[in-house]
Amino acid sequence: MNDPIADMLTRIRNSQLRGKATVETPASKLRAWVLDVLADEGYIRGYESTTGKDGHPALNIDLKYYEGTPVIREVKRVSKPGRRVYVGAKDIPTVRQGLGVSIVSTPKGVMSDANARAQNIGGEVLCTVF
Repeated sequence: MNDPIADMLTRIRNSQLRGKATVETPASKLRAWVLDVLADEGYIRGYESTTGKDGHPALNIDLKYYEGTPVIREVKRVSKPGRRVYVGAKDIPTVRQGLGVSIVSTPKGVMSDANARAQNIGGEVLCTVF
């Protein structure tokens, strides 16, 4: 697998389109950090570490719905393995005039765009969520 973050986001998107309550994805630290930001921003209920069907570590993600519709309307991968996107603190993109969130990997960890701007830190824009 070349892009584990894109794989996780696609699993979340597909599961929400099917109306699933949970989705399982292989575990990694970066995926867990991205899920921490999604949980803090209120896009998912949470997640827990488990062992997958194949015996490898996995993450069980509890998806969030509001009145039957998924809370995550749109999720896009910005920085890809073939084209990394790095920005300074002043150039971090806003999503839908601030209604969405950009997830940024900084030297101080993975955080939302608002936290990165508040701490005046730039980094790699991993994805945008609305």
